[in-house]
Amino acid sequence: MGRLPIITNEQILEAAREVFLAQGYTASTIDIAQKAGISEGSIFKRFPTKDKLFFASMGIPESPEWLEELETLPGKGNLKENLINLSLQIIEFFREVVPRLVMTCSQGTHHQKMQNFKESPLVLYLRALINFFVQELQLGRIRSCDPEIPARMLFGSLMNYVFFEQVGAQMAIPIAAPTYVRGLIEILWQGIALP
Repeated sequence: MGRLPIITNEQILEAAREVFLAQGYTASTIDIAQKAGISEGSIFKRFPTKDKLFFASMGIPESPEWLEELETLPGKGNLKENLINLSLQIIEFFREVVPRLVMTCSQGTHHQKMQNFKESPLVLYLRALINFFVQELQLGRIRSCDPEIPARMLFGSLMNYVFFEQVGAQMAIPIAAPTYVRGLIEILWQGIALP
């Protein structure tokens, strides 16, 4: 008999993520094992409890691509276009992350698992965005303001857009992401553009 194919932890987590998002926390680890193409015992060899599997599969990436790009942007190119392109990337990222956040919050343990907000990826993302605006301010590319304000406006608006998209509320007032982002940045730009 040939060797069984090796499955990575990430493949198990992808299968678990898909099953948990479809069925909720009560999803069976048997269903997850079937989705991953492995035995239930193989899951528990790597993730000792269902709780650990759940939170690992619902985890939020610490270094998404948009964050890496953000670090290269200060002082480069057209700031307004940079904000538009970055915002579209953040929307795509939130489309992946918001369902995970909702699922972990639905368990009532999200706050306990992310109690140390200094280490929360969401807080790290916001800090990076604030730092971006600090750098642009120091470079004289935006008007004098508290950099946390435009960072929170942008971050919160993009997350809110995706949240409403996920819960189906966009059906009442449909607006495409590129249209939304351009409008949002135009309004934000009026507040931060140099006179």
